[in-house]
Amino acid sequence: MASKKEILQSILDQGMLPLFYWDDATVSLEIIRSLYKAGVRVLEYTNRGPKALDNFSFLKEKLKVEAPDLYLGIGTVKSAEEANAFIERGADFLVSPIVNPEVAAIAKAKDMLWIPGCMTPTEIYTAQQNNAMLIKLFPANILGPEFMSSIKELFQGQLFIPTGGVEIVKENIATWFKAGVCAVGMGSKLISKAVLENKSYDLLEKETKRALELIKESK
Repeated sequence: MASKKEILQSILDQGMLPLFYWDDATVSLEIIRSLYKAGVRVLEYTNRGPKALDNFSFLKEKLKVEAPDLYLGIGTVKSAEEANAFIERGADFLVSPIVNPEVAAIAKAKDMLWIPGCMTPTEIYTAQQNNAMLIKLFPANILGPEFMSSIKELFQGQLFIPTGGVEIVKENIATWFKAGVCAVGMGSKLISKAVLENKSYDLLEKETKRALELIKESK
C-alpha cells in the first residue's frame, strides 16, 4: 500500500482531485476510465448514495488490474464506522466534509492520508491538531479565494485544497492558486450530471485534459 506522503504528492503533482458518486457501478467505472485516460492518477469516490460501499468494492476490484497506479480514496466520510467500512474495502485515503477526531484517529492508526473539510480558522486549527496534512476548504463557492488569501499567513506551511464550485475556467483556477492553494477539487463542474446521465465519456476525457492543462498553466 502506498504511503500517505506518496498519495499526497500525487495530488500535489496532479494539482486536481476529481470527485463524484453515481448509483450505477458500471457507469462509475467508465467515468474513472475516462479520467484515467486523460491522465488522472488520484481521485475521490464520494460516499453520497446507498450503493457507495458496494460500488467502491466493485471499482477497487476492477481498477487493481486495469489501473494499478491509480489511488482511489473515499469522500464524505463523517463517522468512524464509515471510515472503517471503506478501509476494509481498500480505500487509499479518506476525505471528510467535517473534522471528526475519531476519523482522524483511525487514519493515524492506519498511517493513512486524511483530508478533513473546514470552513473556519478554528476548524482549521482543530484539523491541524489532529494531524491533517492537507485541508479541504469547503464549501469553496461560499468561502472564495479571498478567504484563502486572508488565512494563509495564519497557517503558514499548511496545504489547502478548495472543493465546491471550482470552475474549469483559467481565471477561476488561476485565482485559487494565486490565493495559495496547492490543488483544486473538481466535482460537478467536471463530472456533471449530464455527463453521467448521457454517458459522455469522450467529452469527459477531453474536459479533464483541458482542466489539467489549465491547472498546469496556473500553478
